[in-house]
Amino acid sequence: MMRGPNQRHGDAGEAMMRAIGICVVVLAMALGPMVRDSVAQTTSGSATTQQVTAMLRQFLQDAGTGNREGFDRFFADDVIYTRNTGVVSDKAAIMKGIGTIAPSAENRNTYSAEDITVHDFGDTAVLAFRLVARTEHKGGKVETANYRNTATFLRRKGRWQVVAWQATKIADASAAK
Repeated sequence: MMRGPNQRHGDAGEAMMRAIGICVVVLAMALGPMVRDSVAQTTSGSATTQQVTAMLRQFLQDAGTGNREGFDRFFADDVIYTRNTGVVSDKAAIMKGIGTIAPSAENRNTYSAEDITVHDFGDTAVLAFRLVARTEHKGGKVETANYRNTATFLRRKGRWQVVAWQATKIADASAAK
């Protein structure tokens, strides 16, 4: 049987499509585990999520009291800290500034974390949350400020520490939700 020119191209096109399909399947099978391993885990019950969340909560408690050792434990020596003002600080600057946040007879600061999300990448974890900063002034006046924070934790020699921190002040508390 004679084939026309269009049939020959049709058969070649079908063969090409099958070959492409096979390549896609082979690539998907080969790359699947790598892609799956690189995807963040946000399981609320994971050990990493529990560990970094507990560290965050302890740090916020330490921040309210100006606990120098808490800051030293929390931040890695090579941390990059971007403040809500846009100023970038290192650990030395953070440690130097601790004296300015210690509680005074006039003000009492407390900090809490809400809307916590943790992405677990093995030895790296990215945490995002809304920080609620509450200042009680002598005389009863209370001020509240909200910030969006993102922290990158790195596990080195079995120990988690923050290597990057970004803080952004939220202008309107209703926008924080």
